[in-house]
Amino acid sequence: MTLYEYTHTETSTAPAAAIWPLWADTARWPEWDEGVRSVVLDGPFEAGVSGTMTMDGMPPIPFTLTEVTDGRSFTDETRLPDALLRFEHVLTEVDGGTEITYRVTIDGPEELGPQVTEDTPDAMRALARLAEASRV
Repeated sequence: MTLYEYTHTETSTAPAAAIWPLWADTARWPEWDEGVRSVVLDGPFEAGVSGTMTMDGMPPIPFTLTEVTDGRSFTDETRLPDALLRFEHVLTEVDGGTEITYRVTIDGPEELGPQVTEDTPDAMRALARLAEASRV
């Protein structure tokens, strides 16, 4: 097993209040992440709630929200037979907009990390554009 860590930040002109609803409404994730087909949450967007994400060409992947700070951040974890994936999502207000930061930590096979994170910058840019367009 290998520990893989990845962090990426995008800056958006949208306020955090325009970005947060796009995270909290998991049914909208496919709008900004091209690899995601569907996300179903088994309850409200709060810590302890589990759900399932379906990605292109893969069976549904279970995940659990482990931390939610309304309007600011959330963390979710996915446990696979050979790996633990932890995704932190943080919004930080900055002058003129919001920094959107993703931190990914994977304890698992070495090749898994790059596979999981390769489209992260594209998804984050799409999230920022969608939030900016929603303000118009």
